Amino acid sequence: MAPSLVLIGMPGAGKSTIGVLVAKYAVMDFVDTDVLIQVRTGESLQQTLDRAGYLELRRIEEQVILGLRHRQVVVATGGSAVYSSSAMAHLRALGRVVFLDVPLEILRQRLSDFPVRGIAGPPGQTVEQVHAERLPLYRRYADVTIACSGMEAEAIARRVAGQGSEAPGRASLRLMGQPLRR
Repeated sequence: MAPSLVLIGMPGAGKSTIGVLVAKYAVMDFVDTDVLIQVRTGESLQQTLDRAGYLELRRIEEQVILGLRHRQVVVATGGSAVYSSSAMAHLRALGRVVFLDVPLEILRQRLSDFPVRGIAGPPGQTVEQVHAERLPLYRRYADVTIACSGMEAEAIARRVAGQGSEAPGRASLRLMGQPLRR
């Protein structure tokens, strides 16, 4: 059975959109942890933030991720999943972690609804502050990083799914000079 593919990255990076496409190309199921959180709480992420605060949202996110038992599935995580080392260890045990690296200027354009988007961070944090805080964590946990600048969602999804000459599953792709493990 093929391992799962786990997508991490900033809010607005396209994890959910690309995840659905990856699932189609890789012929796998798709799971969105933000949707699982909303189903568990019965409210939107923003409503959970407003009611219980960002630390509680992160705690719920961690529980949801630790409860995943799926195999051969594409998982789109919430942008704050990387704050939990135990959640990330669990996700890495399920499969390959792919960081969708979208430049800050593109994220600014996509996140016009940033203050009400349900982002698990302290009140008043800017997109720039969230990006600066999370970028080292995304890099730490990624098995593969895909620079998404200038790429359409379809091209990114094909690459993540292992189609094309630079797909993460191909032996020809190298990360920091070393062949990727299969």
